[in-house]
Amino acid sequence: MPNAANAAPAAAANTNAPEAQFVIPAAESFQQSRPRILKQGDTFGVFNHSGDAIGGPTSPEGLYHHDTRHLAQFCLTVNGAWPVLLSSTLRDDNSILTCDLANPDLPAADGRIVLQHDLIHIRRSRFLWQGSCFERIAIRNFDTQPHAIRIDLSFAADFVDLFEVRGTQRKRHGTQHPANIVENRVTLAYTGLDDRERTTTVLFDPAPTELTAGRALFQLDLAPAQTHLIFIEIICNSNAAKGAAPRRFLGALRDARRALRTSTARAASVATSNTSFNEAARRSVADLNMLVTDTPYGPYPYAGIPWFSTVFGRDALITALQTLWMDPEIARGVLGYLAANQATTSDAASDAEPGKILHEVRHGEMAELGEVPFRRYYGSVDSTPLFVMLAGAYLKRTGDVATIAKLWPNIQAALGWIETDGDRDGDGFVEYYRRTPAGLSNQGWKDSQDSIFHSGGALAEGPIALVEVQGYVYAAWRAAAKIARELGHTQLSALYMAKAKTLRDRFDQAFFDKDMGTYVLALDGAKKPCRVRASNAGHALFTGIARPGRAKAVVDTLMDSNFFTGWGIRTLASNEARYNPMSYHNGSVWPHDNSLIAAGFARYGFRTEAARIFGGLFAASTHIELRRLPELFCGFVRRQGQGPTFYPVACSPQAWAAATPLSLVESCLGLGFDIERGEIGFEQPVLPEFMDEIILRRLSLKGALVDVALRRTGGNVALDVTSRIGDIRVVHTA
Repeated sequence: MPNAANAAPAAAANTNAPEAQFVIPAAESFQQSRPRILKQGDTFGVFNHSGDAIGGPTSPEGLYHHDTRHLAQFCLTVNGAWPVLLSSTLRDDNSILTCDLANPDLPAADGRIVLQHDLIHIRRSRFLWQGSCFERIAIRNFDTQPHAIRIDLSFAADFVDLFEVRGTQRKRHGTQHPANIVENRVTLAYTGLDDRERTTTVLFDPAPTELTAGRALFQLDLAPAQTHLIFIEIICNSNAAKGAAPRRFLGALRDARRALRTSTARAASVATSNTSFNEAARRSVADLNMLVTDTPYGPYPYAGIPWFSTVFGRDALITALQTLWMDPEIARGVLGYLAANQATTSDAASDAEPGKILHEVRHGEMAELGEVPFRRYYGSVDSTPLFVMLAGAYLKRTGDVATIAKLWPNIQAALGWIETDGDRDGDGFVEYYRRTPAGLSNQGWKDSQDSIFHSGGALAEGPIALVEVQGYVYAAWRAAAKIARELGHTQLSALYMAKAKTLRDRFDQAFFDKDMGTYVLALDGAKKPCRVRASNAGHALFTGIARPGRAKAVVDTLMDSNFFTGWGIRTLASNEARYNPMSYHNGSVWPHDNSLIAAGFARYGFRTEAARIFGGLFAASTHIELRRLPELFCGFVRRQGQGPTFYPVACSPQAWAAATPLSLVESCLGLGFDIERGEIGFEQPVLPEFMDEIILRRLSLKGALVDVALRRTGGNVALDVTSRIGDIRVVHTA
């Protein structure tokens, strides 16, 4: 989870101070409005099905750039009436939104119908590119008679900070400037309390019949079968308004699609015998491509829309791990960016300590002013070990020693934080606590205020050692040992491996509870175990810290009916004190959490159970518009003929949710890469029940490529290599 916002936190886990300033109120369900989402780079838009935006205190609709809403209202009417929605389609690759509309019955003043419905067709085509929103509006007369048509486009910019849209109250604002209107363009401007001017320029081609500060009017005389085109460009923070006309719509669309094709060409692809899953997989890939933003260090997946369209450490690291098998470039970009922004000094206001890896970056006015602490914020306990984990996994997947050698000082700094500030009491476990009252009280992935507690329901007091974090640290030491050996640091390698072994032994003693049959959720500040059955225990399997003899007990616990809903594994067992299937972290189902648990199951040989998780999440996606798995959904039991129960303000798309089906493919197939041997391996692959065949194309290994087909044959899975380019072997272990 990016930060503790969706769950409406009320009190910190290790302090009694209130934390209401970061609440996202569930005043309106995203599932009711089912918004249309576009994103490119640092710009995203949230629109309704008609292509309009009506942003307000409880609505996230609008056009955003760098955490500021640059356009809160953008609405189209025909002859003063709302058009009728015919259809609203987001292209499979998320590149363009198309809304088909028609005129309603249009009456005269005396009540007579002067224009019958469905004679005027309006098609709105919209996409984002390089900080601008481009739109083409095509108005066609399908009547046999000519008609005078009035198209009104109303627009307004409030320049509110994203945190304000999320519900944070502000006492003071900057200055809205009078609109600057010149011929075919309007520039709206605001100077914030941070002394930074933010602008929105709306350009029209052709020039409107009338143009004011908030309205463009087009008077059209349409002959039968005539089509009139209106082009619009909405520019965020640019002086390009000096131009007389928008950039060419088709030229910008060509450039945007070309960039998208370039970024997607490097990755492997998935196709199966199940057409519904193919749709879900295509949407997953498209959502990831949309969320990935180019940085000077490479591609970086932003966490999710609308609340988290920015850099998050934990989310990107996990997303990179989920997609490493198909696109290692994402991992390289994430590692590069986070290394460049690794903390080098101690700063209590941002929870920064030397060696610590970023949690969140924000660019809005409130972050610049320190009204929220997230301008460059380090308040996550798991980003740092996950960074080292990903570095090791990237090296194993690619053999890219040069990149890892450049990152070696950052890796050592991260390990230094793990041993010092990450373990202040020196007990060998990494704990978290916040150094600023404005920061996040809980700093694991379950960071809502009520997510870490004891069996009776009392909130745990920190510093808190989470079960999954110890697993991440264990995996980090092992990854560092392998990296050190590859770089020629043999003594360090042995030292790091010894640290991993010691941690594993101590972890088993402190965290495994035989009576519970699983690992405890956490140790509180007094080292008292939080004897709560939570999904976090599955991450101990994911990281390999669990002893093999413990794995079956953990798997059985998580697949029990108290956890497994039929759609997926809940974050909390249904018989725990704080269980609530409608909560953010205490009983809901998170796709990414399930993908990591399934990877853990597969690691210990429980691929059939991993396939059950895959089947449940796929079944959930078939009930969701666009086949798009959201950030989370409610943890109610699956009922025949009904879909999952939605969480009202879950982000969708969300990067690690989008990556979940792709990660589950890897887990079920036992897919692995051996650089030294030049092999791609499939260890005891299992196909989930909903597919009989799966084809992986363009699997890469050090420049070589291979296509592989796996098919169900009775109770087994057969493998065929259908294409091979370069020196590469495929190994199938039945």
